[in-house]
Amino acid sequence: MKQIHLRVDDYLFEELNLFSKETDQSVQECVREAVAYYITDKKKKQKDREKPMFTFIDLFAGIGGIRLAFEQVGGKCVYSSEWDKYCQQTYYANFGEKPDGDITKVDAKDIPEHDILVAGFPCQPFSIAGVSKKVSMGRKTGFEDKTQGTLFFDVCRILKEKHPKAFMLENVKNLKSHDKGRTFKIIEESLAELKYKVFYDILDGQNYVPQHRERIIIVGFDMKRYGDDVNFNFDITSTKPKQVMRDILEKEVDEKYTLSDKLWTYLQNYSAKHKAVGNGFGYGIAPLDGISRTLSARYYKDGSEILIAQNRKNPRRLTPRECARLQGFPETFIIPVSDTQAYKQFGNSVVVPLIADVAKLIINEITFLENRIEKSRKVI
Repeated sequence: MKQIHLRVDDYLFEELNLFSKETDQSVQECVREAVAYYITDKKKKQKDREKPMFTFIDLFAGIGGIRLAFEQVGGKCVYSSEWDKYCQQTYYANFGEKPDGDITKVDAKDIPEHDILVAGFPCQPFSIAGVSKKVSMGRKTGFEDKTQGTLFFDVCRILKEKHPKAFMLENVKNLKSHDKGRTFKIIEESLAELKYKVFYDILDGQNYVPQHRERIIIVGFDMKRYGDDVNFNFDITSTKPKQVMRDILEKEVDEKYTLSDKLWTYLQNYSAKHKAVGNGFGYGIAPLDGISRTLSARYYKDGSEILIAQNRKNPRRLTPRECARLQGFPETFIIPVSDTQAYKQFGNSVVVPLIADVAKLIINEITFLENRIEKSRKVI
């Protein structure tokens, strides 16, 4: 990190001191955030003047990984929502806007019109009992009965109100098998009930970044607009040279990222104990010429799933910037939060270039479908 010396007027210094105490941050952190906000606000205003290829909304936005991907292929985000205050802080630092808070309290009518809804919605248990009871009584059930009380319900109610041309949802791979497949069945039925043709696949980020990271991607197209004759596939291949771990590592790393003797001894003993009983639990030393395990939100605890070997020293955990690179974030992405929060945020995010390629496929399909509508109008 570079250093600069800054002179400010007395009144501004007093304001900084006051704000520092109110936000429980150092003056240096306050100044750094202010500069970051100023720069990103300028960039945002410049983008706003450019005509976008399409518009989208960013739900359960996290730190904006999906937004970055869709902006890279020509989209403009017209609305975002994220309840975590630290994610909001990172989002603001990079996009110049603070997302709306709790989406469950947002009226769908107040959300701007948009072409594509994108969401990395959390996976919550779905209540099957109430639905089963209604079915046994011969009564109809809808997505509101099936999904009420889950955050997926908020995706559904916004789709119902705004009915965008398409959507893209991202979640953990295990969503497909959660609750013996019943959760995913409800998701499919709910989206079909809203008149969307649904496609899904499990994609691995390791073709874009040196990380084994499988996620389920669900894409849907508006059948009210395009009809049932929609064909979509996830035929994507990265055209860039495949990265390995050493490609994303920083050359100089602070000693604070090296594991203490106490923690390193604990991890070794923990691993040995589980291996003795046939379990695969334990730390993971990432191969420098290979790929790492999946970066998780719990990485801040001990970093055990992805450790970097060091000569004559204990292994070290990744730095936040290395985590950003492992997820395909650009070098310009600002990390204004503590290491603990940064680890959580990148662990919960997406492989940006993979999502960008999915976004391209969605836009290509929408373009094809819109051209088909235009041709049919000319024939008539």
